[in-house]
Amino acid sequence: MSKAAYNVYAAGGAATPTYIEDVFSTYLYTGNGATQTIVNGIDLSGKGGLVWLKSRAGADPHELTNTVQGVSNSLRTNSTNGSSSTDLTGFTSSGFTLGYVTGNTNLSGATEVSWTFRKQPKFFDIVTWTGNGTTQNLSHNLGSVPGMIIVKRSGNTGDWNVWHRSLTAGNYIKLNSTAAQTTGGAANYFGNNSTTVNPTSTTFTVGNNSQVNADSGEAGNTYVAYLFAHNAGGFGLTGSDNVITCGSYTGGTFNGVTYDAVTTTLGFEPQWLLIKEATGTNAWFIFDNMRGIVTGGNDPRLSPNSSNQEFSSNWVDLTSTGFTATASDGSSGINNGSSYTYIYIAIRCGPMKVPTTGTSVFKTISRTGTGSATTVTGVGFPPDLVIARAKATAGLNTTWMARLRGSAQLYSNFTSSGASSSTQQITSYDMDGISVGTDVAQSGFNSSGDPVVNWFLRRAPGFFSILTFVGDATTNRSINHNLGVTPELIITKSSNQTGNWHVGIGLLGWTYGLYLDTTNASSVQNWYSTPSSIAYSTGSSTTANRNSYEYIVYLFASCPGVSKVGSYTGNGSTQTIDCGFAAGARFVLIKRTDDVADWYVWDTVRGIISGNDPYLLINSTVAEVTNTDYIDPYSAGFELSSTAPAAINANGGTYIFLAIA
Repeated sequence: MSKAAYNVYAAGGAATPTYIEDVFSTYLYTGNGATQTIVNGIDLSGKGGLVWLKSRAGADPHELTNTVQGVSNSLRTNSTNGSSSTDLTGFTSSGFTLGYVTGNTNLSGATEVSWTFRKQPKFFDIVTWTGNGTTQNLSHNLGSVPGMIIVKRSGNTGDWNVWHRSLTAGNYIKLNSTAAQTTGGAANYFGNNSTTVNPTSTTFTVGNNSQVNADSGEAGNTYVAYLFAHNAGGFGLTGSDNVITCGSYTGGTFNGVTYDAVTTTLGFEPQWLLIKEATGTNAWFIFDNMRGIVTGGNDPRLSPNSSNQEFSSNWVDLTSTGFTATASDGSSGINNGSSYTYIYIAIRCGPMKVPTTGTSVFKTISRTGTGSATTVTGVGFPPDLVIARAKATAGLNTTWMARLRGSAQLYSNFTSSGASSSTQQITSYDMDGISVGTDVAQSGFNSSGDPVVNWFLRRAPGFFSILTFVGDATTNRSINHNLGVTPELIITKSSNQTGNWHVGIGLLGWTYGLYLDTTNASSVQNWYSTPSSIAYSTGSSTTANRNSYEYIVYLFASCPGVSKVGSYTGNGSTQTIDCGFAAGARFVLIKRTDDVADWYVWDTVRGIISGNDPYLLINSTVAEVTNTDYIDPYSAGFELSSTAPAAINANGGTYIFLAIA
């Protein structure tokens, strides 16, 4: 959504939109063996929906509980059993509550995951009924033709029977089984017992099979159906954005060594994937970006048909418009041959809302490392990028670690490629921060006794986004992004090869570039072509898109009241920089562009005051400088002091900056 469109809505020019963060959440939590409240922002008590719980480290069942049947009627996707009790004890206007009923999903110290689906037209619906032993046409409120329907007998034993739009006509499949789609027979489950009856935008049909519609005289004849929409629009400012796709793809072709990766285009970056090999006997897999879908790395998966704990391997990569099935070992069940068909549900990544406060997308935390595994909390959001730096110790790197790349790290003062963390820096990205390990050798995460600063950023439309891609050696290549507006500042680094950090900023002209890892002035580089609100573009330089190089791209924009990408001309004296903020900048990055100069960083946690303001250089390993007064507070942005050197405010010098409120 563009800033202009957001302003139209804010001014009352459009009906209240719905966004994916209103109706779906992946929330990670740790069991406490008692009671706890999960606040994920989903209104279950008012709108209704489904909570799906699973222990990540334990061989415990998948527990599904919905608001229609209530908390005493949990069902398990890895079992044919009827309903039973669960640890979920209630639904709230912003999530749900847990107790300690079974211990399956709230065991003290256990890592858990919850997936919450709110009832919402063109996304998800729940229908319950009592069997009558004849064909029934059941009404639903999905408001569109379903892409997938899951039916379970809740009052007694029964399989989890699945209709999916991409299965072979007349076939169905079972969520609680690894079996391939059943040839024929769907008419007895999703039809009139003679032919399959495809669902419509208002109804779906069940036959007289006991699995879906037993006679009312038979005990335990209650049923529940979960309906998922497919490319139905209904979201965003205009109500036209898709947030859920139910589709299929064909496995990769064997190339003599492995099977080729397969990329599926959705039109959006997904945050949650449910995948099943429909024509083979591999398991169902669930992936989500909170547990981690790591570009080029291992992806934790859980299987609805099994109580097994989480297992990781390199299965899936995300793109800005879909996902790639990368696994090619012939046994993973994701991509193992051109003769196999895979069905999936994909849910769009959020947030979709443009932020209105800087605190919702940016946080600085300053602390002292312990050298022991610990958690860093109080961020206020699940971070997508963490930039870390030791303050007092010289010689340590400025480390960049992104959720999309897991434990792999890059150093903005160094040209090295990113490698998997061997020093136990970030061990997990959490809902309110990160978990860190021993960090015995590098940077600013947790080295024992070192004062460190961590800057946390969250992706959000109009503010900041991240994308990854593999180079193909073409010039002026266009790659879609999810920033929602035209990027104003772009930072690119090859993540698997040695090379400089490339920086482009529209205010200088996209043919010009800077190196984030050096002090160089700007010069003609042609790393970038002019971007758009949809796509980032590589330029004519061969270094911008080398064949087989893996790249990570950070995109920033000016978001009203939240961030400002800007420039100024130095005057050698005091001057104020207006960013349009209400309470001043909490983070400031400055670089001189017409002459050599470092990349300076200040933040209000370390101090932006009317006095000395500590700064760090993100292109250098020098320790924090604390005895200078180069910038001062200013309510609309920040102020350059009269004592600022030429690197900050030379008369006639040109400068760029990124400020965050």
